[in-house]
Amino acid sequence: MTEPGPVFHGDNITVRFGGLTAVDKVNVDVHAGQVTGLVGPNGAGKSTLFAALSGLIRPQEGSVWMSGTEITRLSGQQRARLGLARTFQYPEMFTGLTVRENLTIAYRSRFARRRLWTDLLSGGGLRRAPSAETEAIERLAALVGLEPLLHRLPLGLPLGSCRLVELARSLATEPTVLLLDEPFSGLDAGETEHLVGSLRRVIAKQNVGVLLVEHDVELVLGLSRRVSVLDFGQLIAEGTPAEIRQDPAVRAAYLGQEPAQLSKGAN
Repeated sequence: MTEPGPVFHGDNITVRFGGLTAVDKVNVDVHAGQVTGLVGPNGAGKSTLFAALSGLIRPQEGSVWMSGTEITRLSGQQRARLGLARTFQYPEMFTGLTVRENLTIAYRSRFARRRLWTDLLSGGGLRRAPSAETEAIERLAALVGLEPLLHRLPLGLPLGSCRLVELARSLATEPTVLLLDEPFSGLDAGETEHLVGSLRRVIAKQNVGVLLVEHDVELVLGLSRRVSVLDFGQLIAEGTPAEIRQDPAVRAAYLGQEPAQLSKGAN
């Protein structure tokens, strides 16, 4: 059976800063219910590609598509309303609001924008949530393992918990596509395992397509259906984790390891 087409597609993306080509004719696909990994050394162009895909910058060449609709000229906010969500390398939350309130703001930004603006402009804080909204947020908290922390302020929470809050906040908009920017950076082994489990549950339950940028290559290979490798702004390899492990260009340009080392932990 033929696999359905991608729900998100970057076609021939090229980004230049003056005379420097940071991303050079890169293609990337994200499929529903799957993780596409994006790896490469520092300076490879991963962050620039992410910015172009999410709408923070506009590529000089190429196009971005979502569910068959071109979104290249749409802002990040417009893309979010169409079902694109992203996280950032450093968690950015409303530290004076509880975890529940952070998720509530994200939910209302997509599904009750007028209500959200009324709450914010009134100065009285967030009004009581309708039952459907409360149920949606509590289901999401249970999915990622945040139930015990809903009443807590993010300030003072461990980094791993903050990453879960950011993941849940992104999912509160019920996205079709989720762009994750180094979500495991700085986490210890236990926090990483918890976040991996949460992400797997999210993909299985919500069928969201994920583009994952991460420095931990083994982690990416273990989570992803397909992996793209950037080096100096160019796509030097693309394939299954098994194919990436054995690709000589990847070993030479990025991983710097012998095939025997790369095959450790292979699925």
